[in-house]
Amino acid sequence: MTVHEVIVYSSTGCPHCEKVKGALKEWGIEYEERNASIHKQYFDELRERKIMGTPATLINGKLVLGFQEKKLKKLLGITEDQLQAQVTATTPPAENVDSDSVFKSVTSEVLDEIYDFVTIGGGPAGASAAVYAARGKLKTLVIDKAPKAGTLAITHKIANYPGVREKVTGLELLNRMQAQAKDFGAQFVRTTVLSVDFSDDIKKINVAEGTIKAKSVFIAVGAKAPSSKIAGEEEFTGRGVSYCSTCDGAFYQDRVVTVIGDNEEAIHEAEVLSKFCKTVKLLVPVAQVKGDADLSVLENKPNIEIYKRYRLKEIKGSDSVEKVIIMDDQKAEQTWDVDGVFLYLGGMKPGTDFLGDAVNRDEEGYIIVDDLLRTNVEGVFAGGDARRTPIKQAVISAADGAIAALSAEQHVNKRSKLRPQYS
Repeated sequence: MTVHEVIVYSSTGCPHCEKVKGALKEWGIEYEERNASIHKQYFDELRERKIMGTPATLINGKLVLGFQEKKLKKLLGITEDQLQAQVTATTPPAENVDSDSVFKSVTSEVLDEIYDFVTIGGGPAGASAAVYAARGKLKTLVIDKAPKAGTLAITHKIANYPGVREKVTGLELLNRMQAQAKDFGAQFVRTTVLSVDFSDDIKKINVAEGTIKAKSVFIAVGAKAPSSKIAGEEEFTGRGVSYCSTCDGAFYQDRVVTVIGDNEEAIHEAEVLSKFCKTVKLLVPVAQVKGDADLSVLENKPNIEIYKRYRLKEIKGSDSVEKVIIMDDQKAEQTWDVDGVFLYLGGMKPGTDFLGDAVNRDEEGYIIVDDLLRTNVEGVFAGGDARRTPIKQAVISAADGAIAALSAEQHVNKRSKLRPQYS
């Protein structure tokens, strides 16, 4: 095995640093850690390189800023085959099943059927719901347009799912859930939902091949981070663009930074940065901050400036960030001289646009549900990352699937209350 010289510049409390160190340990790579928040020498070494954040990883002298898994693997010469071999060596034999063997095409028989329960989305919420629904004797169908592309499916390692003691990939865990649902009689089809009609007792789900009909529907489409980046963001990440004040705030002592965001995290980070920075310019892209966020905590801070309805258009500089191009509240461009940019723009967006006005959604597209995951339409349920959960975890989505399926069974069989599955 090739021996690499690996140095990780880190900061205390930096979550991205922990990701880098965790990945290196998992891959069996030895490294030297240099904590820049404890040792001024390492802090100065980064500043001399014009690196304004951690983690900064040197692999045989080549620099990787932030947690860039693909770049780390490439410089270390690690292939997916090698990682899979590690997983196989430590994972007990399991049924040889994957999404390709579970999901089928939509046939005329599928279009002719009226299902008791259809879940739109085959991730942990949808797969768990299918287990409970099919086991509860509901004729069950799962629809997914890309079974291997969801948040869980692309997760490299899962080590905290209850009952699964070994480390597995997200796709392996998901395949097990889907196989279990199939064992109970659930069907799986790969297609794209174009639109829905929930106006009648029999719900209609329009796909490219025709219309799928159901007595109850569970919307479990999940959510993903926006793919678009601001011009200059990727180029200057670690050289003036940051996502963590705990990690990088000290690099901006007596400097000018811009914080962009409209949520509680952005407000908190602006407050933290005000302890280091000469000036903190908080850009709020909208008129009002989201949720329980409260701008009043910043209003009496003399070195914090708040700009509502201002948007970041571009980040510019040479070796590091020097300027930002701003679109102000009158839609006029301004150029500001800044030393750093901290980004806290909206994280995850639910994939619910295809629903239109079929069910009530909030301003960000999350479906509004009650404690039993019922929407405002009788017989239609939603869960997982399609609703506003307290935190996004596979186990929470799976629990939502169980609740939704039991609620659907109550609806379909017209029961007065939910009937749990004990055995």
